[in-house]
Amino acid sequence: MQREKADCVVIGAGVVGLAIAARLARAGREVIVLESEGEIGVHTSSRNSEVIHAGIYYPLNSLKARFCVAGRDALYRYCAERGVEYRRCGKLIVAASESEEPALHGTAALLSPSTGIIDSHGLMLAYRGEAEEHGAMIAFNAPVEAGRVGEGGVVLVVGGDMPMALDCRIVVNSAGLGAPAVAARLAGFPADHVPRQWLAKGNYFTLTPVSPFSRLIYPVPEPGGLGVHLTLDLGGRARFGPDVEWIEAMDYAVDPARGDRFYAAIRKYWPDLPDGVLEPGYAGIRPKLVPKGSQSQDFVIQGPVQHGVAGLVNLFGIESPGLTASPAIADYVANMLQPGS
Repeated sequence: MQREKADCVVIGAGVVGLAIAARLARAGREVIVLESEGEIGVHTSSRNSEVIHAGIYYPLNSLKARFCVAGRDALYRYCAERGVEYRRCGKLIVAASESEEPALHGTAALLSPSTGIIDSHGLMLAYRGEAEEHGAMIAFNAPVEAGRVGEGGVVLVVGGDMPMALDCRIVVNSAGLGAPAVAARLAGFPADHVPRQWLAKGNYFTLTPVSPFSRLIYPVPEPGGLGVHLTLDLGGRARFGPDVEWIEAMDYAVDPARGDRFYAAIRKYWPDLPDGVLEPGYAGIRPKLVPKGSQSQDFVIQGPVQHGVAGLVNLFGIESPGLTASPAIADYVANMLQPGS
């Protein structure tokens, strides 16, 4: 098997991995991105609500709260600078009747003016472009099949079209849903630092007629997610979701029968929703670090201080607001890799 040396390898070309690759390349690192799929952002990064979150849901001083607020502001600036399409449309959080939206029913509502929507694929293309402008290279169809840790860094065994071994000074495991499995494949990595992962599927249904709403509409959050909310794409079309469906294996199919539950949930804040206007859209899967019924889990970002392996950073449980937080996560990881950090 061919063997090569690498300065810095980022595993995963989702929105967070690409943001990290761009940040490290901009800082002068020689970066290789390994992606097991044939294109960027195949899983969680392209199967979400495409919302720029304001950061109001997360526990004080949590990584989610810190990174969401910092990432939100940085993301708006980045989109303006790089020409990524977005709209700061605002959001109403409805307690369940009076409102600025005439079709909306509720006892109270909270306006979040800094919430917006974004072209998530456009953002990933911008991150990719920035990374490549600074010399980064992306290898597709390149799954990490094994590896080992040692004093001099991490050796990765890469499969796919061009199998090889990479001797890496730095490895950032940003494999999303696959991150725990990647960490578990590294011989010599402490097993007690590999969290168990649960899968929470979120289904979306699209609204066939024109939406009467100009802002995003969210109910009060529910265990495991933010409730069945209404979001808009940049073309103005409305979609509802995600719900929370705990699953045992990867499955992106949307069961049309779940639409019955959507009608009931939506009519709590939009009682005039007509029958027969929802159609199955798409589904995403949240990489949960806690099972059904547990309190929500913060992001887990482990560096050498946490696990004792030089040059390795693992990112686990990067679910919502991961897209919004991506610039701040990238800065955090880059700082972890500074000498003496």
